[in-house]
Amino acid sequence: MSRALTIASAAVIVSSVGTSAVVAVPIAAPVTRTPAGGFEELVVPSSMGPIKVQVQWAARGGSSALYLLDGLRAPADHSQWTTDTDALRQFAGDDVTLVFPVGGHSSFYTDWYRPSSTNGQSATYRWETFLTRELPDFLAGYGVSRTNNGIVGVSMGGNAALTLAAHHRDQFRFAGSFSGFINPSYPMWNQVMRAAMFDEGRFNIDDMWGALGDPAWTRNDATVQVERLRGLPLYVTSGNGVPGALDLPGGVANTINAAGIEAFAVIAASVFRDRAAALGIPARVDFTHGTHTWPYWQQSLTTARPMILDALGAH
Repeated sequence: MSRALTIASAAVIVSSVGTSAVVAVPIAAPVTRTPAGGFEELVVPSSMGPIKVQVQWAARGGSSALYLLDGLRAPADHSQWTTDTDALRQFAGDDVTLVFPVGGHSSFYTDWYRPSSTNGQSATYRWETFLTRELPDFLAGYGVSRTNNGIVGVSMGGNAALTLAAHHRDQFRFAGSFSGFINPSYPMWNQVMRAAMFDEGRFNIDDMWGALGDPAWTRNDATVQVERLRGLPLYVTSGNGVPGALDLPGGVANTINAAGIEAFAVIAASVFRDRAAALGIPARVDFTHGTHTWPYWQQSLTTARPMILDALGAH
């Protein structure tokens, strides 16, 4: 969540995948199959204004899709999944469209009560509405299913992936959280999130879900909402906060910050695991070595990939 955690992304998507990125507009009439392979950047209308969405089309024109959500520092011009991981390469031969929403800085990918009152934000975040109504409707024009989707997210996107799946079971058939803040209504988390969101863009958490105790907090808490996830394939993972070889390129300061943040994430994942187990809800929960940074989330995606393809029938 700290600025020190940002991995500078000098490479653009064109060079990373070797194809030209194209800004697309909605096609005139629905099609029965998606484009077969290739990368595009779409501009999608929303109640928040136009939103850029990067996509890698299903290799053989299949209709399933996997949504991938960024963390707290989500950039305004690209998804970090496309520059800081090998997600595009991992799924290049699979019959699933990768969907990378761009933006959502400090949003928790949720519908806010109002614009942030501490940074001059003009439009109210409506990310749940976008990801579960506006974007699926738009992608349906390209032959992408509204109902055969998976969703994964890192850090702030991890909790969103699980809660969006919990409240929109007709859309999602798989959900995964990598180092997610998946128990936000716990009092300590409220204060951690408050500090992080103010540091990252001067956002006011009270404008998101109101004061702690407001029903929006429990509605958007994946651990509280776990009963709604019953029957859905789930993958939750967190590092143990112990630095490893993958941290070395980030430097000492980054590693210290990433280790501290992951110490919170592993607690949240443990609480989620225990609650799911107590309710008899199957969920794969893995604890690995490592900290709160992209190289470990790339490994988590590698582990999750077979589960995603099975759930979506997208081999």
